[in-house]
Formats: sequence, structure tokens, C-alpha cells
Amino acid sequence: MYDDLLSGYTVDTNALLNGALFEVEYDEMVVVKDIDFYSLCEHHLLPFYGKVHVGYLPDQKIVGLSKIPRLVEMFARRLQVQERMTQQIATVMDELIEPIGVGIVVEAQHLCAAMRGVKKPNTVMTTSAVRGLFKRNSTTRDEFMGHVRHS
Repeated sequence: MYDDLLSGYTVDTNALLNGALFEVEYDEMVVVKDIDFYSLCEHHLLPFYGKVHVGYLPDQKIVGLSKIPRLVEMFARRLQVQERMTQQIATVMDELIEPIGVGIVVEAQHLCAAMRGVKKPNTVMTTSAVRGLFKRNSTTRDEFMGHVRHS
């Protein structure tokens, strides 16, 4: 069971993309949202789960659609904290695809907060990471957040 839950440690990001970068003249935002994930909190070994929303502005390259959920899965299948997972997804998207900008939003419920400590089920934690134009330009960031809000 743990081999599957922690399988993200054995995935190579270059092999994951497997040549699925395509030269395309497309310069508008690409958004893949509502990517379900499950992960394990590294502090309590309890699950946290939710949805990841990914947006990027291509710079002559797009990535195959299935590769974005696979990238999310790679980082989710590790002992994690949500904040780091959000940053890791953004960093790899930025480094491998080399877009003009990238934005990541992760919304998750943590069983460590529901079952122990504060015991508050249904509490949702939201984290975000932005790179490039998403960080420098509030209009671009707002466009991405508008797509995410309409989930």
C-alpha cells in the first residue's frame, strides 16, 4: 500500500513528460482545473486531499494535457505539506515548460485538522504559487483566479 501512496519519490520529471512538449503558436492562458489529489501529511501521516488548479501562459511550447495531472500526482504521492507541494508544482512547470508565467492554486482538507488537534472537519486550506507574468502582472493573475473561482 505505501509503495503506491509514496510512489512519487521514484518518478523522474523528464521521463514523466516523455517528450510531450509541443511547439505551438498559442499565446493565451491554458488552465487545467479541478485535478483531484490525495497525499499524506509528513507531520502526522494522515491524509489530506483536494483539488489543484494549474494555469500557464505558453511561450511557443505547450505540454500534453495528461502530463499536468501526472505532475500533480507525482508530488502528491510523497510525504508532504501543502505549501511545499504547491511550490514544487509551480517550480517544475516553470522549469520544464518555460512558460511566460504559471499559477498554481491548491485547495485541500486535512484529516490531521479534522481528527486531532482542533478537530474541525470540512476546513479547507488554500495555497497558491505564481511565477513570471502571473507574479508581475495583476491582470494576468486575476484572469487565472477568475478561472479557478468558477470551478
